[in-house]
Amino acid sequence: MEKEILKKLEAKELKISILGLGYVGLPLALEFYKNGFEIYGIDVDKEKVEKLNNGISYVLDVSNEEIKDAIKSGKFKVFDSYEVIKEVDVIIIAVPTPLSKTKDPDLSYILDAVENIKNHLKKGHIVILESTTYPGTTDEIIKSKLEETGLKCGEDFFLAFSPERINPGDKVYKIKNTPKVVGGVDEISGIIVKNIYSKIVDEVVLVSSSKVAEMAKLLENTFRAVNIALVNELAIMCNILNIDVWEVIESAGSKPFGFMKFYPGPGIGGHCIPIDPIYLSWKMKTLNYNARLIEVASEINTNMPRYVVQRISDILNEYERSIKGSRILILGVTYKKDVSDIRESPAIDIISMLADKGAIVYYFDPYVEKINIGELEIERVELTSETIKESDIVVLITDHSVFDYDFIYKNSNLIFDTKNAFRKYSEKVYRL
Repeated sequence: MEKEILKKLEAKELKISILGLGYVGLPLALEFYKNGFEIYGIDVDKEKVEKLNNGISYVLDVSNEEIKDAIKSGKFKVFDSYEVIKEVDVIIIAVPTPLSKTKDPDLSYILDAVENIKNHLKKGHIVILESTTYPGTTDEIIKSKLEETGLKCGEDFFLAFSPERINPGDKVYKIKNTPKVVGGVDEISGIIVKNIYSKIVDEVVLVSSSKVAEMAKLLENTFRAVNIALVNELAIMCNILNIDVWEVIESAGSKPFGFMKFYPGPGIGGHCIPIDPIYLSWKMKTLNYNARLIEVASEINTNMPRYVVQRISDILNEYERSIKGSRILILGVTYKKDVSDIRESPAIDIISMLADKGAIVYYFDPYVEKINIGELEIERVELTSETIKESDIVVLITDHSVFDYDFIYKNSNLIFDTKNAFRKYSEKVYRL
């Protein structure tokens, strides 16, 4: 069966289905399509499917033209039903893996996808999980569920984990030039999946197991979370010591070895850094081990929005103003610059806390027309000189490239800069 699969792969006759057409699944589906494969995209969100069929992209890194061309070709089809799975050869799961309200891993999207795959599983199917999860998910949960069909993994169907490495908004590293890690639950599965990704990625790194691949993904983002927590705490300490934390980091960064620059911020957001380390921490708790460094890093990063609010209060207090009744303009509400994603964005918590303290809070973000905080919907204001001048303080949360920092500075009364974007100014500018 392996030889037959590889032969079809070389002829690009394998039909590929992507389950979940979000910021990971949609670019991945397009990459396979551009390399000559027939694509069957599946997303249970009917609105997304309708947009794609109408040539409309909802992912920042994917243009409407790309979608229109792909749909028009007839080799890129999208569905809101899993029925089409029985017609494909390769099934890639790229669904969300958020946290529950109790901060436990929420595998419901994966489990739903696997249940639907199970209903249509056939001999020769290749199943790949890209969604971030804790070590053991692919081998212990997905494999066992699929084998309930009577088909045997490694003989009748093949299964591997290959973590997504999408970096939204990145102009340099795309799918093709970002190395891809692959770990099969057995040797043959790993080899087959490595060959599949080799058709769209320059370098594929095959590891010994799906657990290794799952752990590698968690290490990547835990590394970032821990180091961000370090510089966030350093920022707090530097403020107490009246030292410029940004200058400290830049000077330390002059060392050509043994140091990597990370920068502080108002908190962490997005789909990875706030969530992935918690998956590892949770897994270790089930094995009676406390991942102390992860827990401490999470605590520091989670408390940064509260620290930002306290700093705003302190700055206003210097000018004999309280938060209550102050007009506060928030600049940027997305979790990172130049993207439209607000998932886990610290700006949401900051706005909520300021509002709870009686502030009159409003925001401008060129990528986000409105935000929801609880039952409250807030629409963005226009970034005019009047809006800025009427604000007691302007708080920069996300340093979008399109912001005219000179214009903002000239019209501001006070600025609290959490990203060092106003580094060339000193008067009336306070830094994290």
